[in-house]
Amino acid sequence: MIERYTLPEMGKIWTDTYKLQTWLDVEIAVCEAQAELGYIPQSAVDEIKAKAKFDPQRVLEIEAEVRHDVIAFLTNVNEYVGDAGRYIHLGLTSSDVLDTALALQLVASLDLILEQLEKLIQAIRYQAQQHRYTVMVGRSHGIHAEPITFGFKLAGWLAEVLRNRDRLVRVAQSIAVGKISGAVGTYANIDPKVEAIACQKLGLEPDTASTQVISRDRHAEYVQQLALLAASLERFAVEIRNLQRTDVLEVEEYFSKGQKGSSAMPHKRNPIRSERLTGMARLVRGHAVAALENVALWHERDISHSSVERVAFPDCCILTHFMLKETTDLVKNLLVYPENMKRNMNVYGGVIFSQKVLLALVEKGMNREEAYRVVQGSAHQAWNTEGGDFEKLIRADGQVTTLLSPEEIDQCFDPQQHLSNLAEIYSRLDI
Repeated sequence: MIERYTLPEMGKIWTDTYKLQTWLDVEIAVCEAQAELGYIPQSAVDEIKAKAKFDPQRVLEIEAEVRHDVIAFLTNVNEYVGDAGRYIHLGLTSSDVLDTALALQLVASLDLILEQLEKLIQAIRYQAQQHRYTVMVGRSHGIHAEPITFGFKLAGWLAEVLRNRDRLVRVAQSIAVGKISGAVGTYANIDPKVEAIACQKLGLEPDTASTQVISRDRHAEYVQQLALLAASLERFAVEIRNLQRTDVLEVEEYFSKGQKGSSAMPHKRNPIRSERLTGMARLVRGHAVAALENVALWHERDISHSSVERVAFPDCCILTHFMLKETTDLVKNLLVYPENMKRNMNVYGGVIFSQKVLLALVEKGMNREEAYRVVQGSAHQAWNTEGGDFEKLIRADGQVTTLLSPEEIDQCFDPQQHLSNLAEIYSRLDI
């Protein structure tokens, strides 16, 4: 029964037709469980399975009159089934169907998200391997700091998406629960064994202790994990946007033939996909707040969560899946400019090597405060002078050259010294 939910297109999962089909599958699974336990005739179940279907438009017509979606659905199904329909929904409440069916939609969506996440993982891993030795400047506060490699930057992305995958795998277990426990969850009108059998048929676990609904902490966790994944994707997108700035231009989004960046300025090549990702992450985060607010329902249930979820779940799942596809394509086709990275790294004559000079002087016996003053003086002079050259100033400073030989100064300005331990990080990630 559940096989048809194994990776359809994401948009289809959140159509009315797909939703109603999950409702029908839950009802049929319950009927099958009731028959196995001897509560209803097997012949009735056979007739229900043979005849049961629905018309989404007809369901809407009935709902317009009765103002209840599940009653409208059951009325339409019984129009096809006939007398055997009296065994459908026996002992159930609406949320038994709604929440159990919703779990099927959320699981199916997460399957697709995890499948696409694997593609992103492979894309990042490949680029990290390609740029394992591509040296660039690392930045903190947006200011040049010390040398890194582009592969190292990507290694951080890879570690983050792997953590996101682990979190989503865990939440897949948490959300894959159903409840067939009646009006307030007490099994007053249905055997708990029916729930166990029906959930097994649907690929779900029975909820540990439901009220009339499955408690919304599970759903809040689900949306929070999607929001966290979206935040990671936004982090990558923001990095690309910053590295594509005209005065940086170390990486660039692929710009296809015939693409145009501005209606007014023909030269523009804008990071539009990265900007789009940033905007969509804001939407997913907003839904995470609403999902948290859905946790506190009145007593055994109210329906204040329902209107939120009709918007939030389709939005979050579709947006997150689309963001993953966009990010995967963006990473796979990213334009990388090593020469620009080298140029930027050596601006102001290698001020980014100031710490190596500082440490070398300290190792030779100079007081740390004095060494800091000497190095900072040359660094700031280079930084504030057009065409400033930190290395040249260091080599001309008598306080430095009395302690450091030309060869030792050469070592201070060798970027490979900053990269010697990166193999440890790469090995942790199999890069």
